[in-house]
Amino acid sequence: MQPLTFVIRSTKSVLQAFLCLISVASVAQAPQSQKHPTLEIGASAPDFSLPGVDGKTYSLKSFAKSKFLVVVFTCNHCPTAQAYEEPIKKLVTDYQSRGVAFVAISPNDPKSIRLDELGYTDLSDSFEEMKIRSKDLQYNFPYLYDGETSTASMTYGPQATPHVFIFDQQRKLQYTGRIDDGLGLPGEAKTFDTSVALNQLLAGQPVAVAKTKTFGCSVKWPEKHNLVNAEATKWKEEKVSLEEAGMDSIKSLLSNKSGNYRLINIWATWCGPCVSEFPDFVTINRMYRLREFETVSISLDDISRKNNALGFLQKKEASFQNYIYNGDKYAFIEAIDKEWQGALPYTVLLAPGGEVVYRTQGSIDPLELKKIILNSLGRVMQIPTQYKERAKSASVN
Repeated sequence: MQPLTFVIRSTKSVLQAFLCLISVASVAQAPQSQKHPTLEIGASAPDFSLPGVDGKTYSLKSFAKSKFLVVVFTCNHCPTAQAYEEPIKKLVTDYQSRGVAFVAISPNDPKSIRLDELGYTDLSDSFEEMKIRSKDLQYNFPYLYDGETSTASMTYGPQATPHVFIFDQQRKLQYTGRIDDGLGLPGEAKTFDTSVALNQLLAGQPVAVAKTKTFGCSVKWPEKHNLVNAEATKWKEEKVSLEEAGMDSIKSLLSNKSGNYRLINIWATWCGPCVSEFPDFVTINRMYRLREFETVSISLDDISRKNNALGFLQKKEASFQNYIYNGDKYAFIEAIDKEWQGALPYTVLLAPGGEVVYRTQGSIDPLELKKIILNSLGRVMQIPTQYKERAKSASVN
């Protein structure tokens, strides 16, 4: 499988993602008051018993034959964690034959992840989604789920994803911190801290720099459920409207001069599959709307049922742009897609300028569509130069 490509298209989305998604955690100078402090150098590795995506249950004993153990706290959704997936796989390939075992643990409680934190991913951090990510990226290491309670993770105290802990043969901590200093940006790394630490340990030397800072998304501990609840309350307050649209408006939508990728869902209240899949479009909109992306719905209900269509949209909290077409249905079908036979639902994703990226007649596959959207938008932030040094030195709670 080819590595994912990483793209970012505007300073606006960088800043939004930087503020919403990324937290820089200081490990070397962690505040004494932090709720889940990082394990100290020299401390024994806390034991755990956690399920892996391969169906096995893992503990420290599972790696007893290895001279060194690398525990990486990472996750599906974080853009920085995604950027480090291939580097982690390479570390495994480079060191597993030298007596080094690797295990990845997701510390995140899925119920503590807001949808606006999923703007750079197709998958959240549930156990089932971890299985998909492991298969998609062909992980060559065990990937364990601690999101049920995060109890095991709390004993290690990861501050961001990814966060590395290296233990010696006695399972005493010898290194904690980042994989490298590249912030997850392709070609940016100058110091490969995890590799350096492993090389020193394999050579029988102490680790020269035993603690480094981490960079990535803050850990989504169970106590962050309140943030998700607050987000849900805000959604209920967002205005939902429905405008009438004629052919000129439809042609304008299709030309897509907005500068955003535009997802258009064509539906009707009398269409069972339309009603069934509509919540997926609401979710997709909430995930990606802080980026160069927008969702539009077009109802093909009769104009006399406008209030019914609006009532449905309000129940679904569809606060994106909604239209009801007021004109000849066959002319509409022809304008949308000459190959479309008119069956609902119908969905199309347009690039800026109107190029069709994706279209389908019938129900969408939500995961497939998210992957297509991410391939267009990019999965990992490219942080502007003026923010890089700030990110490396700052500590954000």
